[in-house]
Parts: sequence; C-alpha cells; structure tokens
Amino acid sequence: MAVKKFDITYNDFNPSVFYVTKHKMVNDGIIHDHDYVEIAYILSGKGRYHVDGKEFDVTAGDLVICNPGVKHTHIVSNPKEPTIEFISGFTDFHFMNMAPNSIELPNDSHILHTTGELKQEITKHCYAMIAEKELKQIGRYFMLKAHLMQILLMVIREISDVDKTEQKSCNFETYNKNYVVNRIINYLNENYEHKISLEQIAHNMYLSPVYISKIFKEETGESPINYLIKIRLEKAREILQNSESGSIKSIANQVGYDDVYHFSKLFKKYYGISPLHYRKQVKDSIANE
Repeated sequence: MAVKKFDITYNDFNPSVFYVTKHKMVNDGIIHDHDYVEIAYILSGKGRYHVDGKEFDVTAGDLVICNPGVKHTHIVSNPKEPTIEFISGFTDFHFMNMAPNSIELPNDSHILHTTGELKQEITKHCYAMIAEKELKQIGRYFMLKAHLMQILLMVIREISDVDKTEQKSCNFETYNKNYVVNRIINYLNENYEHKISLEQIAHNMYLSPVYISKIFKEETGESPINYLIKIRLEKAREILQNSESGSIKSIANQVGYDDVYHFSKLFKKYYGISPLHYRKQVKDSIANE
C-alpha cells in the first residue's frame, strides 16, 4: 500500500526498546556512543551535556537526543543540584526525511527544549515508563513501547510545527522554487560521482548558497547535501546488490567518496549495517534461495 502524504514514517511504527532507567547524575560521565538512539529527558536539576563535540546547558524539560554514532556524555555543573534524568535506548524506526533510526532536530541541534503541555506530557510518560519497569506487571514491555511511541510522536509533531511556522514566514514564488529545486535534483542525480559542494551548485545557478539551501529544504524536507548523500548511498547499495566483486573502497570512489571510512560510516548510519556486512547479507540471501 502506498504511503499517504500525511504519514510520518516510512514503515510500520514499531520501535524496539532496549532499556529505560532513571538516574541521579552525581558524577561526570564518560564520552561514548551507541549503534542505536539514546534519549535523556531532564526531569529535574541543571547540568551540561557534551554531544558531538559541543557542550550544552540542560535543565528540567530538555530532551537530549543522541543518534547512532554520536559521541556524548553528561557533565555535573552543580553538585548541589544534579540532574535527575530519564534515559532510554531504542531502534527500528524510520521517520520521513530522516536517516533510519535517527531523530533529526531542526538546525542539526541535539537538544529539544520543551515547555507547557508538551513538557507535562513527556514528563508523565517518562514516569509511567519508570513505574512499568519497577512494577514488572504482565505486558510490561508493550506498555514501555506504547509510552515511548507517544513520546516520539509528540516530538515529531513539535518539530513539524516548527518547520511549518518557518515555511509560512517565507514568501518565495512557488513556481520559481520548484524550478530551481528540480534543476538541483537533476544536477545531483547526474553528477553524484563527482565532488559537489553547496557553493558549487550556487555558483552554477547564479544564486546564493543560503537561498538554495533554504528553498531546497522547504520543497524536499532536507538540505541539498543530505539529499546528495542519500543518492550516493542508494547507488552504492545498488552496486553491492548487483556485483559480488570490487572492493568497498572502489565502490566508495564510484559514488563520489575518496575516504572509504567516511563512506562506510555514512552507509551504516543510513542503513544500520556496514557495506561489507550488507554485501555478505546479500550473498547469504542469494545462496539460501
């Protein structure tokens, strides 16, 4: 069945929950990452978070989102008022215009500040999940999943509302926007194997990089560079499916990447598996047919 335009996921929304916990953060953490999403919701107190090389102040109502591969840790800023945090790790979901198993906030942020009704609702679901974990009643896992799904949907709705507000403030002429974006998409599809930058695209079209980035995201929901990444990775996946020979480095080169490590990291981020293991998976699937 075709996905309707108002759906927010690519597939059935059925995340797998690894853990839920509540912690009082009295000591600094150790920088680490996961191959799944981890969220930390600040229930009370004040602190700091180190995420992806940057530090952020956090307080009650802040939701810290650490996507797969993003290095992070918590930092105690005031021992007399440490944060009490709800933490959960999960995977197996895919929201529209986002990488699989990722929650991408506007402006590449890692912190969502919640207030009012949204803050109250998320807090309520966090405490409900903590209670479910402790009571150990029948169907506990499914109750945890149900609460988590509601939190995620509220977050996505909040992000979507922000995007709609930002789009309404723009007054670019629709026809011109469509024309420019379609030209960019065609250019990316025809030249993905070459080095491409936003500045180069802007120069070729006699437009500013800021203008191009803004209208492209309005029309497609993502930046030109993210769109290019998806084109390249999809082409790479096709090559891996149809060819049993050739090194991962040569495939990376064919789709525009000189750095095979960077290519492999992107591939795993988007598809949840490394190119090497994806090829093995395809081979095993063919062998078992």
